[in-house]
Amino acid sequence: MKPHGFARTVWHGVRPAESDPGTPIAESRAAVSVIIPCLDEEDAIGACVTALCAHGVGEVIVVDGGSSDRTAANAAEAGARVILERRRGYGRAMLAGIAALSPRATVVLFIDGDGSDRPEAVPALLAPIMRGEADFVLGSRLSGPREPGSLAPAQVLAGHLAGLLLRLRYGARFTDMSPFRAIRRDILERLGMREETFGWNLEMQMRAAAAGLRIVEVPVGQRRRAGGVSKVSGDLATAARAAWVLAATFARLALQIKAKSHAQAGSPS
Repeated sequence: MKPHGFARTVWHGVRPAESDPGTPIAESRAAVSVIIPCLDEEDAIGACVTALCAHGVGEVIVVDGGSSDRTAANAAEAGARVILERRRGYGRAMLAGIAALSPRATVVLFIDGDGSDRPEAVPALLAPIMRGEADFVLGSRLSGPREPGSLAPAQVLAGHLAGLLLRLRYGARFTDMSPFRAIRRDILERLGMREETFGWNLEMQMRAAAAGLRIVEVPVGQRRRAGGVSKVSGDLATAARAAWVLAATFARLALQIKAKSHAQAGSPS
């Protein structure tokens, strides 16, 4: 099934009629919970939360990793519910946000809080799930309009490399490994996410592809960060190191996913 009105579709072997319907799809954005991991983003987080709330989402959860500035205060003043996760690690922040989700949430949207992701793309990101056409939607920065300097070489390389590895291993076609994404909550809970580092985004895409989910990719573009300091350097040496870490993480996660699949296949029905 090819959704209408979207520039790129990613598929992995499951027709909509074969998918487990699980929890009923949200009929409005009030059933959408947003999770934003943050560390020292006081200049950008307030505007980000305000823009997300304007879309009528049910809640915005900011997971603060122990910021030394006013990130937590600015997020709360803009209307977010702030969760403190002092253990460092991108994946740990995501897991803390998921643990804090409202029971009413049926869709979870993830976005960075540095102002680089475009909140105006939220409707396009949610639409395939709301229409019942997708389980997981990835926003592609590389296929959308990008401001000059908005992505470091390491980020561009990581997106291309992740796409190649996922295509070779699972046959899924991704152009990016963007943090801007949405997924049905019941599906997310069944994926069994466990990565505690920056491998979180890669793990979700790998598990989604391995599970044969209905996956759609939409162009969202990228802006330069509105404030704070990038956690990813733009030099080529860092890009090379990032590529090596990404490949090693992919290999490790592929073995874990394969072992889990075999265990499930061998368990009594």
